[in-house]
Amino acid sequence: MAKVIVALTMSLDGFVADDNDRVDRIFNWYFDGDTPIRHYREAADRGVSVPPFKLASSSAEVFSELVEGGGAVVTGRRTYDISGAWDGNGPLPGLPLFVVTHHVPEQVPRGESHYTFVTDGVASAVEQAKAVAGDKYVSLMGSHVPQQCLQAGLVDEIQIHLVPVLLGAGVRLFDRLGTEGIGLELTRVVDSPGVTHLRYRVRK
Repeated sequence: MAKVIVALTMSLDGFVADDNDRVDRIFNWYFDGDTPIRHYREAADRGVSVPPFKLASSSAEVFSELVEGGGAVVTGRRTYDISGAWDGNGPLPGLPLFVVTHHVPEQVPRGESHYTFVTDGVASAVEQAKAVAGDKYVSLMGSHVPQQCLQAGLVDEIQIHLVPVLLGAGVRLFDRLGTEGIGLELTRVVDSPGVTHLRYRVRK
């Protein structure tokens, strides 16, 4: 049975992008090492346009584990639009991507990823993603989709790549979660150059 994970880079004050939706100030750790990510290197060899990730070895180990364990991705329409639909290749090239939206776009760029547009809510998108992910993870992207899934009790794990920068404003990850509180159990800490990787299990 697939598990659902939120795996995102976040500033120390809780933002996953600045107030202009830029992520360059928190994504430096993707490019400050000498270890490439095999999944992206192989995609580049196939002619797919992907970021030239080269990470510190400890970060590469964490990131590669997430990539290799991924079975599907769920995100919202805003993230899809801001990214330019990833030129048809998804945030993880080749993985099926489920986009929660009110309106299906008329045109979708062609690439390696299969996109499914889900108009009946985030729970339906997660259910569909889990059905195709098998025993791998469903990864949640953006901010609103993870928030909705946390509220609904659909998240099993959280992987935060915490970077030592204060953005001051922007897109906050852990907003609109209600007043019930969500318990977490810390399962792993990996301290790497420019980033600390924190893994949690969501208590249910």
